[in-house]
Amino acid sequence: MSNGSPRKDMPGRLLRLLSLLQSRREWSGAELADRLGVSGRTMRRDIDRLRALDYPVESTTGTAGGYRLASGRNLPPLLLDDEEAIAVAFGLVTAAAGSVAGIKESSMRALAKLERVLPRRLRPILSALGGTAVALPVHDAPRIDPVVLAVLASCCRDRQVLTFDYLDRAGAGSARRVEPHHLVTVKGRWYLIAYDPDRADWRTFRVDRIAHPRPATGRFLPRPLPAPDPATYLTRSFATAVYRHTARLEVALGADTLRSRLFAHIPCEIEPQGPHACAVRLSAESAELIAQYVAAIMALDASVALVNASEEVRTRLHRLGERLGERLPE
Repeated sequence: MSNGSPRKDMPGRLLRLLSLLQSRREWSGAELADRLGVSGRTMRRDIDRLRALDYPVESTTGTAGGYRLASGRNLPPLLLDDEEAIAVAFGLVTAAAGSVAGIKESSMRALAKLERVLPRRLRPILSALGGTAVALPVHDAPRIDPVVLAVLASCCRDRQVLTFDYLDRAGAGSARRVEPHHLVTVKGRWYLIAYDPDRADWRTFRVDRIAHPRPATGRFLPRPLPAPDPATYLTRSFATAVYRHTARLEVALGADTLRSRLFAHIPCEIEPQGPHACAVRLSAESAELIAQYVAAIMALDASVALVNASEEVRTRLHRLGERLGERLPE
């Protein structure tokens, strides 16, 4: 318990209580009392004081009961420590270059507000960050409606069944009802990973092809993702997907060596074939993109054999070889 007077410590304790409620979706009464170093009775009085200040603290049912901060009419003060404040600032700078529509202006306004309310010791750091740090914009990334992202994110968090209309890469539309798991962004593109009960399998959806997302009746227990984490799952789904153009290579490098030497992420399926050999499968809608990937692997100064490829990919590779032969100096 605290050695000081509960009433004397009350202003700081209320701020601490508010910070705790913001940091997690739900707390038990015993946990909050323990974190604050007060009795359960004092903690309940502090909850009542926050409610009197118009903060929507809800009581939850359960074995011991608990509390959570619900959405309300007013935005409560956001309490950040030094590291959290700098992390938010970095996030705002990078978000300004993202693919979410209208986010640049909102990010810069939020960064300016954050600088005004920070302690003096942090203002020079934030000022330097805002004045000198620039995130390179992602070109050709489709613009995403922030409202759509918000609906998807809330359904992932709340384990809420989600319905939406979807256009596949061929332009065919369908109505989907899924159990959303995670949102992942790659090079400015956003993807939703979800389990589709109608197809009894996991699916990946491009968010820019999702329309009219809405929570459906019913919640679900999340299924175990067939990968260590969402990013790994998305990478594997890219590598194993079959698109219009495909190429298969045999490379005289071990699988791990090839992965470590690639200068950029190339969505490919790599099959080990011994300590000094592997097979690589590439697939994409664009023959030009496949040719670029093959050229990147061939530039690693290792023996590469093109085992199989579409005719358009072979033609592009031959033209690329001819142009390089013409332009490279002797």
